[in-house]
Amino acid sequence: MNKERPILLAPLDPVHDIGLKIMKRAMDEAGFKTILLPPDYQAEEIIKVALENDVAAILISRTLGYGVAELLARFADLTEAAGLREKVKLAIGGMCIRPELAQELGYDAGFGPGTKPEEVLAFLEGVEYQPDLSANTKEKAALAQGFTYVYKNKQIEELLDTIVDSILVWAQHKTSPAIKRAQIREKLLKLPAGADRSELLQEYLKWCDPKVKDFYEKGTMPPKTRPLTSEELARLDSYVSETQKRMTVQKLQHSKAKPVVFIQYGTGCPFMDIAHIKTGEAWGADGVVHFDPSWGARTEGFLEGYLTHEEDGSIITPENLMRIKGSLCQHTLWQVRAHRGLNSPETVLLAGAMGADLTKINIAYGSLGAGTDPARLTVDAIQAIRYAVQYNLPFDVVTNEELCGVPAHKAFAGMLITAHLGRRLGGKPILQPLFCYSPEVMVSGEMSDNYIDFNAAKIMALRNIVDAPIWPGAPIGFLTQTEDRVQSSVTTALHGALASSLGVEAISIASSDEAYSGGPISAPSRIDTLRALKEAFRFFGRAGIQPTEKAQIWAERMEKGIEEVLEAVAAKGDFVGALYDGLLGSVAEGAYPGRAGRGSLLEE
Repeated sequence: MNKERPILLAPLDPVHDIGLKIMKRAMDEAGFKTILLPPDYQAEEIIKVALENDVAAILISRTLGYGVAELLARFADLTEAAGLREKVKLAIGGMCIRPELAQELGYDAGFGPGTKPEEVLAFLEGVEYQPDLSANTKEKAALAQGFTYVYKNKQIEELLDTIVDSILVWAQHKTSPAIKRAQIREKLLKLPAGADRSELLQEYLKWCDPKVKDFYEKGTMPPKTRPLTSEELARLDSYVSETQKRMTVQKLQHSKAKPVVFIQYGTGCPFMDIAHIKTGEAWGADGVVHFDPSWGARTEGFLEGYLTHEEDGSIITPENLMRIKGSLCQHTLWQVRAHRGLNSPETVLLAGAMGADLTKINIAYGSLGAGTDPARLTVDAIQAIRYAVQYNLPFDVVTNEELCGVPAHKAFAGMLITAHLGRRLGGKPILQPLFCYSPEVMVSGEMSDNYIDFNAAKIMALRNIVDAPIWPGAPIGFLTQTEDRVQSSVTTALHGALASSLGVEAISIASSDEAYSGGPISAPSRIDTLRALKEAFRFFGRAGIQPTEKAQIWAERMEKGIEEVLEAVAAKGDFVGALYDGLLGSVAEGAYPGRAGRGSLLEE
């Protein structure tokens, strides 16, 4: 465009002209001559100014209102009647404007909410707008990088040393069916393509439940489970390919790089899982967490193949994991959970072999809140941690015991024991306190005034104990959300803002219908909380939420409570016995030592 002819910017509006002022500044900086009219000009007056100044383009703005379409269409007709239409570029902008509407009304272009000045400049210059996507370029975060794991509380460090020493001595010469299977699976994974697997598979099945044996030997599927067809797999590949081509990703974080944001999937169907993952990635999720079905966690052995089933949790098979891994954006962190159940070592092995970035291990939660025998899970967790080290997988140590009612200090004592065991074996544990309106605070009232202080106290207490990465979950704000999607989105965003204020490494968030969906969650609800979180990060920027003085008081009380629990466990000299006895969460508090796998340990 010849920049000698001016651009006329005219608000065809009684009041508003902010958008045009912003555009005028960009045009002036780009070397255009501009004329900005004040609001409340009539259409005929704008046409008269355009004719008198031989403008090259007319940019009209208009807010919402009755009869707007008719008003804008009449203006376009007037430019035609005045002999201007062939000589000028004509565009409209405003909150109600869309390109389709502008075209329908006779304009060359329409600019709606979120329009960047560069888009308008490209229109004036007659070139295709090339959005700058570098701002949304994302790199995979390293959550455990830079932490020393040095203890500030030396008393707690000494107690943890004592407890971990006793765990490792107790576990010597003990193994389990899960470890046997993992060792065989490791050999299966190393077989060359096309090699005979039958001998190893028969050895594997010796350590499996009848349900798994029937699957391999008779082709019997577990209830509500079926293989994906070749046609479904082809459509899945096509869906992923087409989605990747047209997909752009958003960044949720505004001024700060942290926290990294995870969503959780586990619809039961790999196809639906991948659709949720792609939706989450597009709307800004930095990581995804794989949920397995609860029945799978209580079954000895894994199935194989591309399998789908009709309940929550997606079946872990090498093929399912491989397909999901293949759908991920390069920047997306992928966690496969192994913190519960009878397959922990093999889960971590498969996670590492299939390219996961993280896993999840916690003996205390897995045996007190998820139904696995404490002795069995302790032996399995040691091997699971060793596989995590082998594949360089950091693992978070979740404290979901609070959902049962176990006080935070007891849950944290169990978390710290598992984390310390992980460090002793060479791992990179990540502490995962639960941001939750838990039964503990419902009874004792720490959240009767606000949801900030008690959650902040958790972070303050842990930071006063050890220099380790912290990833609240899972999800943040659990039990504060309701069936109201707006309320759920807001409370998730506020908890995310609190996590950002506290400077933690990562958070896990729910969808706005996750707690009350009554089935698979929906993509719109997934987007609700991601958008709400982005707005919260934008709102607070580098500012933050300031807890009251109670947070410090409760942090000190929590740290003292952790010390007392660890002293009791160390004095007992038997970590597994401490789990059975309720030192890390009692039956009265809602924690029950699990029964799955009881009596299944083997001597090596």
